[in-house]
Amino acid sequence: MSTTATPTLTGTWQLDPVHSTVTFEVPYMAGTFRGEFHEMAAQLTVDETGRLEGTAAVASVDVKDESLTAHLLSPEFFDVALHPELRFAAEDIELGGGDVSAVGEITIKGVTRPVEVIGTATAPMGDPYGNERIGLRLTATVDRKEFGLNWNAQLPNGEPALANEVRIVTDLQLVRAA
Repeated sequence: MSTTATPTLTGTWQLDPVHSTVTFEVPYMAGTFRGEFHEMAAQLTVDETGRLEGTAAVASVDVKDESLTAHLLSPEFFDVALHPELRFAAEDIELGGGDVSAVGEITIKGVTRPVEVIGTATAPMGDPYGNERIGLRLTATVDRKEFGLNWNAQLPNGEPALANEVRIVTDLQLVRAA
């Protein structure tokens, strides 16, 4: 994959964690189950190519119910005791015309798989504090069973309660490093 790096993006960009989110959503019964990871880190480096690396602390997962949070942290899902971190890395990020695409690797529960991310990028802008920042909105879809997240329950009609396809949505605000 070739990289189109806008010259004004050249440099290193650090995550602003206060204004960034990593969320997931998966069809569940008659609706959608959503969660968010509150503790994360990320860095974008742009030179001749672009490289994005990021992590999320599994223990920071947040859903609307403490029992469900405990279930997600258990070995049936993320197994936080053995796998405390989710990881993502992509080389050759294509940045052009406000669009972003890349093929990278995501690691969940100790299993690493290729993943395609697509999204949008804002043009660099100044903030009220004298910093230069950009925004990236990235989405990816993964099959949770490929990472050993196999739990499910059967509905009365015989269908599974939880779908396998999980959509990950990441909104990052990144500040140019000094």
